[in-house]
Amino acid sequence: MRLGRIASPDGVAFVSIEGEGDQQTAKEIAEHPFGTPTFTGRSWPLADVRLLAPILASKVIAIGKNYAAHAAEMGGRAPESPVIFIKPNTSIVGPGAPIVLPPTSDEVHYEGELAVVIGRPCKDVPAAKALDVVLGYTVANDVSARDHQRQDGQWTRAKGHDTFCPLGPWIETSLDASDVEIKTEVDGEVKQRSRTSLLLHDIPKIIEWVSAVMTLLPGDVILTGTPEGVGPITAGQSVSITVEGIGTLTNPVAAKN
Repeated sequence: MRLGRIASPDGVAFVSIEGEGDQQTAKEIAEHPFGTPTFTGRSWPLADVRLLAPILASKVIAIGKNYAAHAAEMGGRAPESPVIFIKPNTSIVGPGAPIVLPPTSDEVHYEGELAVVIGRPCKDVPAAKALDVVLGYTVANDVSARDHQRQDGQWTRAKGHDTFCPLGPWIETSLDASDVEIKTEVDGEVKQRSRTSLLLHDIPKIIEWVSAVMTLLPGDVILTGTPEGVGPITAGQSVSITVEGIGTLTNPVAAKN
């Protein structure tokens, strides 16, 4: 099932997205998408509504340097254990929403990633049972101000600006995410191409590690790390990230007014 969130003339709603191409339909879900969704009976052609970020998480937990080649390009060793940091939920935007460049940064980078969406409250989840707490997967861009990262010696400001966590286009609940391709394009030029099978710490290990630290709530998002090939974006460009089996997340880049 593809779970999304839309803005229609009737308001904002969770939906199940069915069909392909121009025939896609958004069927309204009553209340929320967790557990077994129930439907209101209302639906819209997907072309007639606007896709929003598929979830508004209480928190976004990200994994740093989780591909060996990316750790190398950043000038460091791959960590033996997962390195986690948090992006505020106010950094979340949906498909088509602009990534707004802060005037205090001259070096903002894209980072294409697979994102895990948690489906139920959980704590201290063993890796063997980790996939039981997953609602599904979506596409993410862990936008990062590298100059802020260097200036601060930590990642909160660099990763936490408003619009620095595009998510979408929807959540795919029926996906084996252990070996899927991630591809990032800027203005149509491929910048990143890798596979989740190259993650240093796989999804079950990540969930085990994170849930040992903090309680995870329904809708919380875990960004699994970016592969090599990160680089700068400038106003007027467009970033598209495709994860095999999910779809493509595209966002324009804009200067702050």
